[in-house]
Amino acid sequence: MDAYCFPVPIQTMLITAPKISMAYPQITWLPNSMIQDHINRAILQEVYRMFHSINQQGYFQLGKTEVSSHYEIKNNQRGILSLTLSNFANMFPMAHPIDNLTSLTTDIRTGKIYQLKDLFKPNSPYVERISEHIKVQIKQRNLPLFKEFESIRPNQDFHIADKALIIFFQRYEIGPRPLGYPMFPISIYDLEDIIEEEGRLEL
Repeated sequence: MDAYCFPVPIQTMLITAPKISMAYPQITWLPNSMIQDHINRAILQEVYRMFHSINQQGYFQLGKTEVSSHYEIKNNQRGILSLTLSNFANMFPMAHPIDNLTSLTTDIRTGKIYQLKDLFKPNSPYVERISEHIKVQIKQRNLPLFKEFESIRPNQDFHIADKALIIFFQRYEIGPRPLGYPMFPISIYDLEDIIEEEGRLEL
């Protein structure tokens, strides 16, 4: 039986300092330790990148800024791990806290970190197809946007969950702050004709 069919064990790690609590996942017990180390480094790099984005915006002072980080496992089956990482920073007298959301989808058999384009056949119109689905959902949900939605970015943020591709946008990317991180689930069956034959949407 293929050992990669089963969920990969996940260990929660913590980075702590005064007013800082950053939780992030690390995978364990992979048959290939080099692939395990590669994926774990990629996750940790994202955690530090998100923290540095707060610092670069001038919102971090040690002992004064409250910083917390969390993660959610969205898919952990059949050799594919897909997760989101989020962080939150608040310091008086900021009008609004700062937060970030990112994602990582990887094949635990190869260590490949997927961008959105990697899930589809070369030269396929995945941007147009996904954008059309999102336009329909925006209209159905009557979402308040800054302007009429036209298209996703070729490297738009995403994760995989429950036989669906979840496209999401950063806060303020397409709408006002109360909109949060707009997320749009698209069934893989609506995209199966352009999915890469060796792609990882076939879960």
